[in-house]
Amino acid sequence: MLRDKERDQIEVYDVTSYRLQRYLTVPNCNDFADITSCEHYRCVYISDLIVECIHRLGSQGAATQWPVDDKPYGLSVNAAHNLLVACPKVRKIKEFSSHGHPLRQLTLPGNVSHPLLAIQLTSGQFIVCHGVPDDPVHGVCMISAFGRQIVHSHGGKKGSDTGQCNVPARLAVDANNFVYVADLNNRRVKLLSPTLGYIRDAVTSDLLKWCPYRLYFDARARHLYVAENERKDGDWNAGRVVVFNV
Repeated sequence: MLRDKERDQIEVYDVTSYRLQRYLTVPNCNDFADITSCEHYRCVYISDLIVECIHRLGSQGAATQWPVDDKPYGLSVNAAHNLLVACPKVRKIKEFSSHGHPLRQLTLPGNVSHPLLAIQLTSGQFIVCHGVPDDPVHGVCMISAFGRQIVHSHGGKKGSDTGQCNVPARLAVDANNFVYVADLNNRRVKLLSPTLGYIRDAVTSDLLKWCPYRLYFDARARHLYVAENERKDGDWNAGRVVVFNV
């Protein structure tokens, strides 16, 4: 779990007992945007908005960083164990090797404004959530492997109906390509079909205390981890992780 503080920013918990195991410090980190892990390389990645870089932290705490050359936001790891970085302001998805070698970048279609996270499916296609408060369109889309074509989409004008979103901040995808969406300002987590049709609210607002900001799906245990945060007067004041059986 990532906390916004000067040191010991990463807290490592046991997945069975939820007991705190240890802390890891990310040196020279300025402004966190996201965190993700890679089981294959036994490391975590953190995106830094101020320095416009990725921090890589090994399981024993060894730290490195590399530039993104754009403001990085949501992070995910694909089946090739490479890191995907969403760069909202330039509408790009950048792919890096585990040690920061740039592999490729995709410029998304014009109606996908401010991509917040991209997850690559085994088919090569991408599931992308997009839309910040001032954008006219908030939604989730499936994009072709080369980033040029929208295959399926969910959402549209910002709103709270079942077919709408209000800042779809993060995603999680299960082994059958069902998609969980953290619908931030609607305080819910939506479940979408593999073709992005609405199925139900997997987590309703009455089960959450604050706004769902990050998701992680544990396929083995079928647990959905939801990080929810409280925001007051422009600052994040409190947060917690809630685990749901799905």
